[in-house]
Amino acid sequence: MSDAVDATLTAGTVRGEEVDGIRLFRGIPYAAPPFGDHRFRSPRPADPWDGVREARAFGPTAPQSPYPGAIGDLLGSVEIPGRDILTVNVWAPRDARDAPVVLWIHGGALERGTAALSLYDGSGFARAGIVFASINYRLGSEGFSVLDGAPRNLGLEDAAAGLAWVHREIAAFGGDPARITVMGESAGGAIVAGLLARSESRGLIARAIIESGPLEAQTSTKAGRVTVQLAKRLGIAPERSAFLGVSPEQLLDARRQQAAGSSPLGGAPGFQFALDEESLPRSPHQVIPDIDVPLLIGTNTDEYRLWFTPEALAGISRLKLLLARLALRIPRRAVAAYRAAFPGASTGEIFGQLATDIMLRAPLTRVARARRAPTFVYEFAWRSPVRDLRAAHALELGFVFDRLDDPETRRLAGDDAPQRLADEMHAAWISFITTGDPGWPAYGAERTTRLFDAESATVPQRRTVALDLLP
Repeated sequence: MSDAVDATLTAGTVRGEEVDGIRLFRGIPYAAPPFGDHRFRSPRPADPWDGVREARAFGPTAPQSPYPGAIGDLLGSVEIPGRDILTVNVWAPRDARDAPVVLWIHGGALERGTAALSLYDGSGFARAGIVFASINYRLGSEGFSVLDGAPRNLGLEDAAAGLAWVHREIAAFGGDPARITVMGESAGGAIVAGLLARSESRGLIARAIIESGPLEAQTSTKAGRVTVQLAKRLGIAPERSAFLGVSPEQLLDARRQQAAGSSPLGGAPGFQFALDEESLPRSPHQVIPDIDVPLLIGTNTDEYRLWFTPEALAGISRLKLLLARLALRIPRRAVAAYRAAFPGASTGEIFGQLATDIMLRAPLTRVARARRAPTFVYEFAWRSPVRDLRAAHALELGFVFDRLDDPETRRLAGDDAPQRLADEMHAAWISFITTGDPGWPAYGAERTTRLFDAESATVPQRRTVALDLLP
């Protein structure tokens, strides 16, 4: 049974529901629908409404395609039709007052994902006294095209508007706008990094959590490769006026054709942040070392195993590893260091570790070593029995959210994942959100890291010799 509950916001009153002491509001617009005249434009305020607006169902999902192939068996998708895609959801304790707040930003390579995924239910955080909010943002071509006549990084601009909404409105749900932690995984972690790099957004953030998130923005030329290729496939110019004549569905179809057979580590270019004077003047990896926002940041030991099947890894030859080493300017001694760090690993596994460490763990390490503000580093190492995933990308989410019984967690972790590890990680994230301390020493000269596994431990960062040799 649930009871109706109302909250009065700047734009009007919304009606949610209360279940087991948690007040839940879903599908509240934080910006106007980005279609029609608003398409490929910066987010604009949502129109106010009269009366009471129902907020008991998730808002529409941003245009996207489901995950293809083998990865689609591991990562679920939700499709909710409609145009009001820029919405926020809130889980709040019944009697919350000046409570800490977390804003969750989902991942999906900047072209997939939604806050409506069951795994991202915020009830566990609300039961701990935290007001939990989550947002959707524009994805793929709609959110990250590099077009003449259009602003850059629109999906990041959406997230900035969502953060501003949370700061302005969260007190209506019992949250403290001065205690907002932004938290995201994968592309969501990249967006958290992007928000930290923007001075106007950074001032609204008390703490930040980045899980397996890329930290580097690219030049407009490099970030725009995907757009240029799509435009060529469609026979149009990479301009806003031309893209307005192509429906979101047509853009998705062209992207599916473009990306067929690719992976995040090779093939067709993917969507990335573009350096831009207005929306992102400096890359996050250059800004984050110098800011004073406490940071919890980490990666999973075997990130690459989500993207490569065991068969694909077995097919990676020494020649391909050599060509990758030369193209990425990886020193020969770095490959030797990785072989020493992973004795018995196949050539494909060494390739995967190198590629994902260049993308994720090495930038994280450089940022953590340069920071003076409190920085807490973790590595998630628990091995899933599913498809030899080991500690693959996104596996930690079911533990962080304490949702091991969720079908989305079971896809990746199987049916017997250790509840004790979920209890430990969930408690550490709650502690950081509420106090700024997850329960282990900050990263510093000793490079202290929390290793989450069946038997967790606080240890010096692993593979530092190999990591320090990467470009």
